[in-house]
Amino acid sequence: MLLSLLGLAAACGPVSPADTPAPETPARYAGYAALRIAVEAGVATVTIDNPPVNVLDAALMTELNRFAATVRDDKQVRVIVFQSADPEFFLAHGDMNFVNHPDSFAQLKLGDDDGAPLNPMQKLFERFRTLPQVTIAKLAGLARGGGSEFVMALDMRFAARGKAGLGQFEVLTGIIPGAGGTVYLPRLVGRARALEIVLGAELVDADQAERYGWVNRALPAPELDGYVDALARRIAALPPGVADAAKSAIDAADQPLADALRIENELLGQVFGAPAAVQRTRAALQAGAQTREGERNLEALLNRLPAGQP
Repeated sequence: MLLSLLGLAAACGPVSPADTPAPETPARYAGYAALRIAVEAGVATVTIDNPPVNVLDAALMTELNRFAATVRDDKQVRVIVFQSADPEFFLAHGDMNFVNHPDSFAQLKLGDDDGAPLNPMQKLFERFRTLPQVTIAKLAGLARGGGSEFVMALDMRFAARGKAGLGQFEVLTGIIPGAGGTVYLPRLVGRARALEIVLGAELVDADQAERYGWVNRALPAPELDGYVDALARRIAALPPGVADAAKSAIDAADQPLADALRIENELLGQVFGAPAAVQRTRAALQAGAQTREGERNLEALLNRLPAGQP
């Protein structure tokens, strides 16, 4: 639904790295050991690099928590893309060593200190789920357990065929998913498939994850970077407030219908009369919108609006 709102049909082709300057790391995102953060044109790219297999240990979770707290108020970042430095593992899973030191896990200070009776990983992932920016996972490796739950807390997920895999293996160790998996998963794939995934405890490849609705799309591995990067840049280039309004309206769909429609209308009102919307709509009409020729490929017409148009 969000993709339709953004007019992305057939518009996210590969982009050569030579087309844009190398991203930079702003000072506020320096000093991380397990994360590499670069910001360019409103897109923050976060590369997870926590050898040997990107386990969600205390150090990595603490850095993720710090990043989420910092980026929340960064108006220069409108989209966040998460990827892995490891070609095989996106995020392996939570650190199994916590079984030997359960108190150290319980004492982790993660997420918002709002008194909610949640465990630290739940609080951390909720911090990411509620970020105002659009968040995207670029999956070219495996994400199981807590790694999969982190991915589900993000807004969108794109997976490389033949490389990406998602799984909830917890029942095989005598527990259940406990970092949001039993809550996030049914909302994506439905109750029956969530039970299949959790109780079956099998690795799900990119194509099956796409069929189930666990990921947005499964893409050929060579196309993953180009597609996700182009999508992120397109969202970041939208007029101010548009992506935030779309995300908030879609999130409200879980509320009773009348309330959701009221929220949608309020959010529409915030952007409908904005100068960017007025000027772009007038420019679209001048370029041929609402003519037979223009309507045959309206997205292309809108994409050709002058770059300087708000």
